[in-house]
Amino acid sequence: GYHFPEWAYKTESSPGSRQIQLWHFILELLQKEEFRHVIAWQQGEYGEFVIKDPDEVARLWGRRKCKPQMNYDKLSRALRYYYNKRILHKTKGKRFTYKFNFNKLVMPNYP
Repeated sequence: GYHFPEWAYKTESSPGSRQIQLWHFILELLQKEEFRHVIAWQQGEYGEFVIKDPDEVARLWGRRKCKPQMNYDKLSRALRYYYNKRILHKTKGKRFTYKFNFNKLVMPNYP
């Protein structure tokens, strides 16, 4: 199995709270068995995951953020925001496949 730093799993916000970040929400979904049909880790690729049901992931995120209008278009725009921060990047040539840069999440952000 995969092992991530403890901080990645801290739920610093209660369900329904607006405080949670999208990348953290995605990690939450990835660690829960009941969402394997919606989103899952790619075997053999550390940190890489595939969104199997983009509409359902967007719906779950919308419910969590109390935004019923959420769709995958909006969610993917939010994901692109993480490219610049180098927290996440899209896997070239694979649909709905992304990869976490855990080094970036662990390292302190120096100016």
